[in-house]
Amino acid sequence: MANYTLNVNGKTHTVDVDGAMPLLWVLRDKIDLKGTKFGCGVASCGACTVHLDGKVARACMTPISSVGAQQVTTIEGVAASRIGQAVQKAWVDVDVMQCGYCQAGQIMAATALLNTTAKPNDKQIDDAMSGNACRCGTYVRIREAIKTAAGVDVKDTREV
Repeated sequence: MANYTLNVNGKTHTVDVDGAMPLLWVLRDKIDLKGTKFGCGVASCGACTVHLDGKVARACMTPISSVGAQQVTTIEGVAASRIGQAVQKAWVDVDVMQCGYCQAGQIMAATALLNTTAKPNDKQIDDAMSGNACRCGTYVRIREAIKTAAGVDVKDTREV
């Protein structure tokens, strides 16, 4: 056990945990931020996606000892940015969610994409989102929401 000081969503948190503990469990069980979800536990589904210094990271496989001074952003803090707000609004406007379980990770991945690529094309979206699985299959609406948040003109590609 050791003390680790983290900056999560702009707030400092000190936790006393084993250095091998995944960031996911520190966020959920020690800091009480429940928005980041446990999905597969092997970084394949993307439900646990967070940002470390603005880059996508899988919290289920990121040991707390590797975080250091990096800024951690979770779904609870993503709306602090203009892009995060736009993505969350587009998710609602396009009605992306069905069961909703994967959506925190999807929003985090989409926000990271738009932070680096202002007007992504379909291939860029597909590449950026390929690590995030949606069991409900809302991929068409996810792409539409990302384009909406980016201000890209989209034709109606929604499922009927």
